[in-house]
Formats: sequence, structure tokens, C-alpha cells
Amino acid sequence: QVREDAFRVKVLRTFMKRGRLVQIPAQYKKRQIIMEEIVKDFEPDQEYSEIEVNRILIEYHEDVAMLRRSLIDYKLMSREKGKYWRLPVEG
Repeated sequence: QVREDAFRVKVLRTFMKRGRLVQIPAQYKKRQIIMEEIVKDFEPDQEYSEIEVNRILIEYHEDVAMLRRSLIDYKLMSREKGKYWRLPVEG
């Protein structure tokens, strides 16, 4: 657990500066850590339009489409009929 926490801190320090992503990690595990951090800006049990999602994601990085896809791919958010929502955290 301590090793995982240290890795998480290192990834966040490496890829995020002043709350913005300097680069989207290519490595799966590192990107997952970044996505888990970003999804915290979305309230559980609230639906968002794509425009609302983009407004939140643009604060992190200009490639909002990549971030949106990653949130879905990592099963942190879901989407249907133009609406997005945060999924419950497993474990």
C-alpha cells in the first residue's frame, strides 16, 4: 500500500502542475491515476451534458475528447443519450 501511494504521488507530481495536466500519460497505470484524480471534480448522482463535462475537463487539458474517452474507458464515468455521470468507486 505504501509503495502504491508513493507511486501515485510521483505520477501526480510528474503529470500535473498547478492543477493542470502537462501531458496525458501514455502508460495505462499512470493514466488511470490521473483519471481517478480528475473524476473527483464530478459529483456522484449528478448527470452532466457533454458541454458541462468539457467545461470541467478543459481546466485540466485542451484535449477534452481524450479525457472524456479515458474516463469512460477506465469505468469512472458512463454515458448514454448525451448525458454523462460518475460511476461508483469499486472496492
